[in-house]
Amino acid sequence: MAEIIEGYVEHIIYRNEDNGYTVFVLSTAEDEIPCTGSFQSVAEGEYVEAEGEYVFHPSYGQQFKAVRANVTIPKEGVALERYLGSGAIKGIGAALAARIVKRFGSDTLRIMEEEPERLAEVKGISEKKARDIGEQVEEKSHMQNAMVFLAQYGIPLNLSVKIYNQYQDMLYQVLRENPYKLAEDIPGVGFRIADEIAARIGVDPASEFRMRSGLLYALSLAGAQGHMYLPKEVLLVRAAELLQTEPEGLERYLSDLSIERKIVLRELEGEEGMSTVLVYTAQAYYIELNTAAMLRELNLSVRESEEAVEKRIRRIEKADSIELDELQRKAVIQAAQNGLLVLTGGPGTGKTTTINTMIRYFRAENMSIALAAPTGRAAKRMTEATGYEASTIHRLLELSGLAGDAGSDVRFERNAENPLEQDVIIIDEMSMVDIYLMHALLQAIVPGTRLILVGDRNQLPSVGPGSVLRDIIRAGVFPVVTLSHIFRQAQESDIVVNAHRIHAGLPVSISNKSQDFFFLKREDTRMIQRVVLALVQEKLPRYVGASFMDIQVLTPTRKGPLGVESLNQILQHYLNPPSPEKKEKETAACTFREGDKVMQIKNDYQLAWSIRGRHGIVAQEGLGVFNGDMGIVRSIDTANEILTVEYEEGKQADYTFRQLDELELAYAVTVHKAQGSEYPAVVIPLLGVPRLLQTRNLLYTAVTRARKCVVLVGNPETFQGMIDNATEEYRYTTLAERIRELDQAGM
Repeated sequence: MAEIIEGYVEHIIYRNEDNGYTVFVLSTAEDEIPCTGSFQSVAEGEYVEAEGEYVFHPSYGQQFKAVRANVTIPKEGVALERYLGSGAIKGIGAALAARIVKRFGSDTLRIMEEEPERLAEVKGISEKKARDIGEQVEEKSHMQNAMVFLAQYGIPLNLSVKIYNQYQDMLYQVLRENPYKLAEDIPGVGFRIADEIAARIGVDPASEFRMRSGLLYALSLAGAQGHMYLPKEVLLVRAAELLQTEPEGLERYLSDLSIERKIVLRELEGEEGMSTVLVYTAQAYYIELNTAAMLRELNLSVRESEEAVEKRIRRIEKADSIELDELQRKAVIQAAQNGLLVLTGGPGTGKTTTINTMIRYFRAENMSIALAAPTGRAAKRMTEATGYEASTIHRLLELSGLAGDAGSDVRFERNAENPLEQDVIIIDEMSMVDIYLMHALLQAIVPGTRLILVGDRNQLPSVGPGSVLRDIIRAGVFPVVTLSHIFRQAQESDIVVNAHRIHAGLPVSISNKSQDFFFLKREDTRMIQRVVLALVQEKLPRYVGASFMDIQVLTPTRKGPLGVESLNQILQHYLNPPSPEKKEKETAACTFREGDKVMQIKNDYQLAWSIRGRHGIVAQEGLGVFNGDMGIVRSIDTANEILTVEYEEGKQADYTFRQLDELELAYAVTVHKAQGSEYPAVVIPLLGVPRLLQTRNLLYTAVTRARKCVVLVGNPETFQGMIDNATEEYRYTTLAERIRELDQAGM
């Protein structure tokens, strides 16, 4: 049963300016009560009527959790003086508040709202100050009215604040005419939320606004699944299912959206003269087209004698006591003679040796070089493998601004106006790079710079939209060298040998005679859970000489007893059990505990991080923590509601408790999330894997994440079934077609 309490806001302890979450002390006639809730407009000194319930907090005792708080301005006397002098209105202190009330008495509020210029009659208030006070009173009144208006439609207060900040007094017109505009203008408000609001307001379910918004939302969902477009028929079916209508009735809205340049329609000629209409968001279409154009601009021939290049390569081989094979040698020559080169190949095929030779070659030519990779882990591996400092692509481009959901509005200091200055740029783990990050990178590279893209085309595609590496190769326009020879040292590793057998669809021995590739046959889910725990907690750390925190469980799925969610609860309980010395924070999804292994699950370009030296002095700071970054929970500050995570290179990022939906436990992660990472050992449970995830390239990606040891636990038939299934995740992309079109046009 909801309770109502009222009193003055004595003190605001904490406020999150983004969502309005506030902790404050309410002074009632009987007591001072700690209160929590989302109240952007509540200020110290205001008289508040709050509705909610008492709850018990383990650290702070009894609190009042408010779901609603109406601000009431006292009308006269000491109460009005206290309100005005509380700081609720800037520029009015206690003494000035007393003079105002003394001068105008019970007419004070009317004067402040309707005739604020008369406040200048009070000693200490100029005409300018009177106008300022009047504007503040008017703004508070407008916001309070807006909150009441939005509340009648069941809109939560934190969302109401965002709506008011976006539209101000225009919000009434927006909500009555087209509430679906919220999905376009306000981050975090998707079609479903806007649709719920529209239903409460009484918007016709068959309205044009709803149909158009549903089509755009279906396209945005496709982008979240990695697609750059949808065939028209596919889009109409998906949108019709979402809107609970017939596909035929939606087609007429596509031309309107195209005229408004919110979407782009392209006709693609298929086999036997059949054509298909492709539907892109305008943003996706031009990102893809511009990426193709910039790649073409970099594809310049360089006048380098092959004989001279060969001679320099032989010098490097002699100095480093190495011998390149024919394809490695070809890759170095192509890098010397072309502005753009793609180097691809599986594990053990000598990509690192080839990259190192390229670095030595270009440094001998006095050319400056930048090395980068999509993630901190991949950049660290690149640094260790080459001996040269590598950074993340975001850091290379000097991330400095905000971002949209797709990351397409990220602001980088390095761009077309302020390009990178290096002569050679080498990007590793290209299979992880999505179209938006690739576009940003290319904008910062001027023609004449050598760009070398390195990756394994057989791994899973990027988490973000597009299939950049595969499409660049598929275009058939740029120089591509595919390394295929497995070197003798790599042949000693069954991880490498079996990875190539998996890729080729060949049988893999699971006799367990290997030193680094094991298959433990188990058919019972609970038994597999116990085996996974024993491997991570005891056996593998000793076997590979690493901490149990460095052993990674990789699972194909999120749900089910062997999915990420279940395994993380089990592993957390045993690897980082509850303790009086460890603070915790419970969320809807899980409980975070100091010492937990966690992962960032979305790109947050605004999240600040810092690296601290001795005595806590900040040595370096920056912005951005990205999808897939893994770290350790170092501290949980329940008083200030801050959780601190330490990532690679000692980067520490502070999360407010409201931001914890960006994190999840990472003792076990999906194979998709492990892309670009390498671990001393990985454990892969294989039982009850959904049919759609039983694919060869998912298994190949999982196995190739292990450096020293891989252990699969489960059903041999599932393992073999994945090897046999060459089906790959299909993505609707046309980067290869755009590249070929520009090439044929000679642009």
